[in-house]
Amino acid sequence: MPATAAASAREILVRLHDVMAARTPAQAKLNQVVQIIGEETHSEVCSVYLLREGVLELFATRGLAEAAVHVTKLALGEGLVGTIAAQGEVLNLDEAASHPDFAYKPETGEERFHSFAGVPIIRRERVVGVLAVQHAEQRRYDDIEIEALQTVAMVLSELIANAGLIDQANAGQSRPQSSASLRIPGQKLVEGMASGFAVFHQPRIVVEHTVAEDTDAERHRVYAAFDKMREQIDRIAREAEFGVGGEHVEVIETYKMFAYDEGWARRINEAIDSGLTAEAAIERVQQRTRQRMRQIDDPLLADRMHDLEDLSNRLLRIVSGQVGTAAQLGLRQDTILIARNLGPAELLEYDRRRLKGVILEEGSLTAHVTIVARAMGVPVLGRVRDVRRLIGEGDLLLLDVTEGNVFVRPSAAMEEAFEAKLTLRQKRKAAFAALRDLPPETKDGHRVTLMVNAGLRDDVAALDLTGADGIGLFRTEFQFLVSATLPQRERQQRLYREVLEAAGDRPVIFRTVDIGGDKALPYLTVESEGEENPAMGWRALRLALERDGLMKAQARALLEAAAGRTLQVMFPMVSEAWEFEEARALFDAQRDWLAARGKRLPQDIRFGAMLEVPALAEQLDLLLPHIDFLSIGTNDLTQFLFAADRANPKLAERYDWLSASILRFIRRATEEAHAAGVPVAVCGEMGGRPLEALALIAIGVDRLSITPAAVGPVKAMIRSLDRAAATGELAALLANPPRDLRGTLEAWAVAQGIDLA
Repeated sequence: MPATAAASAREILVRLHDVMAARTPAQAKLNQVVQIIGEETHSEVCSVYLLREGVLELFATRGLAEAAVHVTKLALGEGLVGTIAAQGEVLNLDEAASHPDFAYKPETGEERFHSFAGVPIIRRERVVGVLAVQHAEQRRYDDIEIEALQTVAMVLSELIANAGLIDQANAGQSRPQSSASLRIPGQKLVEGMASGFAVFHQPRIVVEHTVAEDTDAERHRVYAAFDKMREQIDRIAREAEFGVGGEHVEVIETYKMFAYDEGWARRINEAIDSGLTAEAAIERVQQRTRQRMRQIDDPLLADRMHDLEDLSNRLLRIVSGQVGTAAQLGLRQDTILIARNLGPAELLEYDRRRLKGVILEEGSLTAHVTIVARAMGVPVLGRVRDVRRLIGEGDLLLLDVTEGNVFVRPSAAMEEAFEAKLTLRQKRKAAFAALRDLPPETKDGHRVTLMVNAGLRDDVAALDLTGADGIGLFRTEFQFLVSATLPQRERQQRLYREVLEAAGDRPVIFRTVDIGGDKALPYLTVESEGEENPAMGWRALRLALERDGLMKAQARALLEAAAGRTLQVMFPMVSEAWEFEEARALFDAQRDWLAARGKRLPQDIRFGAMLEVPALAEQLDLLLPHIDFLSIGTNDLTQFLFAADRANPKLAERYDWLSASILRFIRRATEEAHAAGVPVAVCGEMGGRPLEALALIAIGVDRLSITPAAVGPVKAMIRSLDRAAATGELAALLANPPRDLRGTLEAWAVAQGIDLA
């Protein structure tokens, strides 16, 4: 066997070149193909299965019974071949029969063969068949052999397509199946409302020629394409208009790092060495990236892989000469852009006057494109399935990310309702803006502290826009999530100082980094990766106390950034009082270290703890004498209290924040804290909803820290509320809870004339 996958594949492709060029029937070509692959891989069996009308049919074989050709058929997911096709993944087994999905087909005569390796044949990102090899001896195929098979499978996809053997039922559709109006749900990534016409980000580029005539010429084409792509990225980075500073600047720098990644370029060159054209080599590496993405549970690492996918698309367009994305062609009218995913640079190429919104088939809250879109003020709806099947180019779309929906080809009634909602939203925003300089004070004179949650440098601007009292939760992990490498102490310090300076004399409470579990970092390996319950896993303070070097660096950055000011710090996911004490001792040690070296220190340091783990409520008597404030994180608290995953939609609907259990728990913790002279805040989503905020104020919560968009509605509610009356009503409801506490409280609020809009 050749020493490299490229050499192995090249030997096969050299022989396949003449087969593909010959004027012989498709069946004869496939018969020759399996012979060549079998000989070159020294496999006793080589078989090609093609997907026809949803069933995998044995089309050609070397080694299995000839009588089984066009007779043996497997459903998707049936047997080893069906599993490969259904999952789009490789199988490599030293004993095929031991695999749980093994299905014996007696007509093939395969019982004497033990080892098995199979790879999907992919065309236009869809599995159209399977290439499999087998041996009588028990052995796993080497990585070199698997890599060669995957390269050959790519060439096979061209042969199959040119022979007209791809089942058109599985080839995808460019137009929607129906012209009816419909509503499609998605994930809220960047909130807002917009209307416009559907424009697909890019035409699908189909690689028509996979086998290279001249390897050196193909390599030069790729070099030239890399140079052009890097010039484009540099230009976009220079011309991006965001204002001063922001995480989006770091995003673009990280994106540029991918563009200049020599490892990526080397992998493409290795694919060319195997005998592929420049286009096919880029797509081959792109296929590997997609396979890795499917295997990645960590959303942050998957987001970084999306950047590489975006760059691959850009490189493929350049090398193929098909450079016309919708951005290059120009937007002619108000547009809702549609893409499977976008890289940040691609979004920046669009005319911001015409680009009204974005719909992504994938996407996430921490994706680079989401951060850039937020800076641009462009609403984004993500995780929208089947967009190419359900939406046609030029369809009118009504995008309502505030509700998590897009309305496609809306009826006149839908348009009228959307416009009415948009108008009302604009009026409400104007009314809330008028409250900006008024205090969040109840009708009976009780002043509520109303703060905002933040995590990005740009979020601090919300203080002036909303008139909030300060930042009640600054999520420091966001800087770690958008960075390709661990942020050094100097970078952390610069961010914290800029946030404090922008906030002026308004308080900022920094939550120490909450990473791990479901917020894993690609550059920080922890032993608990892959744990079944990441929200309850090795994360937040647990991880930080173990990786104390990470926390020491953050402590020094915060202490130096707050020199001459008041520093407020709180620790997330405290389960027992000793964890808080250990974290505070770490901060104290770093303060002493800086003081010994003559560094300027904060005038005052206030420490707080987050009550998210119910167990901490049983140790409040031990904790309260040592903290300056208590902050209740209702998002995690709710799922822990009810043993209900908040990401599960069925459970999310079942367990209500306005339940007696939640409200009694918070009231009890609040009363105990007040008795110790410790103020209490709520910094979860619960506090950002007017009716829930009413309940929290009624049970004694002093401070709410909410999203900037929620400040206006919650302030309007507070200014229409009689707190004493609400306290009495809640006490009665919690003493004898009705089954529908939410409905009962809402009816009371409406009768009292409280503004819940």
